[in-house]
Amino acid sequence: MLDPDTLTVVLVTMSAVIALLVLVAGIYYANRPLTGGLSFAGKIRPVGEIHFLRDLTWVDEQGQRQCEQQIFDALLEIIRSSRRFILLDMFLFNDFTGWRRDRYRPLAHELTTALIEQQQQYPDMRIVFITDPVNTVYGGMVNPYLDRLKESGVEVVETRLEELPDSNLFYSPLWRVLLSWSGNGPGGVLPNPFGPGRVSVRSYLRMLNFKANHRKVVVADGPDGYAGLVTSANSHDGSSAHGNVGLWFSGAAVRDLLQSEQAVPGAAGATVPEVLAPDGPQAAEMTVQVLTEGKIKKVLLDQLRNAGVGDRIDMIMFYLADRDIIRALKKARRQGAGVRILLDPNKDAFGRVKSGMPNRQAAAELVRADIAVRWALTGEEQQHSKMVMMEQGQGKHFMLLGSANLTRRNLDDLNLETDVAVRGGGKEKIFSDARNHFRLLWTNPDHRRFSAAYEKYADESVVRFFVYRILERTGMCTF
Repeated sequence: MLDPDTLTVVLVTMSAVIALLVLVAGIYYANRPLTGGLSFAGKIRPVGEIHFLRDLTWVDEQGQRQCEQQIFDALLEIIRSSRRFILLDMFLFNDFTGWRRDRYRPLAHELTTALIEQQQQYPDMRIVFITDPVNTVYGGMVNPYLDRLKESGVEVVETRLEELPDSNLFYSPLWRVLLSWSGNGPGGVLPNPFGPGRVSVRSYLRMLNFKANHRKVVVADGPDGYAGLVTSANSHDGSSAHGNVGLWFSGAAVRDLLQSEQAVPGAAGATVPEVLAPDGPQAAEMTVQVLTEGKIKKVLLDQLRNAGVGDRIDMIMFYLADRDIIRALKKARRQGAGVRILLDPNKDAFGRVKSGMPNRQAAAELVRADIAVRWALTGEEQQHSKMVMMEQGQGKHFMLLGSANLTRRNLDDLNLETDVAVRGGGKEKIFSDARNHFRLLWTNPDHRRFSAAYEKYADESVVRFFVYRILERTGMCTF
């Protein structure tokens, strides 16, 4: 038996070794480069056909909630028109709805049924479904929709999140060194944080790493060749009433979309169809560029930094917190650009009340810089869109939309994200559709209420501003 002095030395030495391992793990995994093919910037390619899609929820003059949905109706039609190959990469894919189960569209069931029917009708076609471990609460629950897809012959790929860099700078090193070896499995100790049922403690321990494959991508063949869909919308019942946007397009950029999906950890070799997308018209005036992870931020900053007198920037964003983006917006305003930003008030998350961070703190800073801010007027749903539009000189237009919120986690090569950048003349229908969508939300026409003035959710608290800055910088938050 060790004497007390020797035991003390052993314990101190072990603690020092563990502390050193945690420090080394923290430095390494926070700065770990992404695997090859991630943080991807496709070429600026001529587009074939392109359509702007939106989901709307609003309150009518009788005070009743109304929904108009285009994105998943279009997705289901894409699936039913396919005969050879479908790839989906969807972050949320479950029927969790928080505290309420009425008033939601059963998106997970509809998508599962459509995919299975297509696989059965065309048994030689290939369907690949990539998703995030959040849908099994990180291994703590069975997901019946994923199980049904597997049983029908669909290739289901669960992203290996441990291969991504760590965004939670204080917790993840401890988890890597002390807890990651424990794995996970179904359990009943704690309530499911996203819906009914119970999960293991290990589900919570994995969840606190706050990392995700956050993409929302579809590629499929159709009567006119291959086409892609990039959206902010999740195939998740609890998200079905959210405001969202999407772009459906054909042409050579679809190949880039497929190429970017091959790089998802766990998906290598599972995503290439036998027939590649056609190049599309070479003389097209409008172009599409596929962007993932940190390349999204680079392209957006390049656009914002060049904005000035005569330019207009319109944005709809679920989360806005990235310091480089905020500084670029303020600089664009100082240089004479008009800037209007519609933000979600960050007050609801599937039946739970949120703190208002980060948008209310970011909004206060932007308003002080003479930037116009309005709030999405949401009920239990969210304004979940992520879209930036710029009207530039000489009639040039730029639009960026997809899965990426404008936060450190979404833009600094931490989460997996996919956006598309569209460039072209302002007379193109895709831009007029997007402008009309923004105008609708900003101006509340025809007795439909979509947005409210900045004062409704204004938060000028200095304390909460610094709390939000610390949380975003350290990754100890969900935004």
